[in-house]
Amino acid sequence: MTKLQNDFYNRKVTDVAAALIGKIFVRIENGFRFSGKIVEVEAYEGLTDEASHSYSGMTKRNKVMFGPPGVLYVYFTYGMHCCANVVTGPEGQGDAVLIRAVEPVDGTTRMLANRQASFKSSKKISPKDIANGPAKLCSAFSIGLHDNGTALSGNYIFIEEAPPVQQSMIMTSRRIGIKKAAELPWRFFLKNNSYISNCKKDIQTF
Repeated sequence: MTKLQNDFYNRKVTDVAAALIGKIFVRIENGFRFSGKIVEVEAYEGLTDEASHSYSGMTKRNKVMFGPPGVLYVYFTYGMHCCANVVTGPEGQGDAVLIRAVEPVDGTTRMLANRQASFKSSKKISPKDIANGPAKLCSAFSIGLHDNGTALSGNYIFIEEAPPVQQSMIMTSRRIGIKKAAELPWRFFLKNNSYISNCKKDIQTF
């Protein structure tokens, strides 16, 4: 499949977020391919969005967000988990799209093993729960802080083109787990998909 190029990411953050639904998120580790169809994302806009990490300006933690588009921004949260984002828009703006969930395609067995080891749980994990949340996704794909700043134009972590998703299948809702700018309908997800995160939000067609 064709790898998405930087011009795809150099657009308005909400446009990129909606366009990412259905694309294929890929990680290559020691020659082994992990991949999954992106089924849920959230947009975070740097200049006006109080929920964005970049809203208050550049810090050591969020510096990657202010760099060029088409780069992976990985951050550590709750003292135990990582979350992966795609930097979008013009350099210096601080926009990014959080990858919330994917539907596994390649490497499912290894993803399950990664999840089991990372969360140190003996509980059996359902295939639908492998990557149905941003922390679960990073665990399944072995993505950590060492991946922060990775260019998505490379051969290590990237996103591939896929058949277009009909607009009627792309749904929106308020974003999850935030208090500031909570009214913005900037969560995008694939309609009737069982691999999105477990949450109930007001839903409307995008």
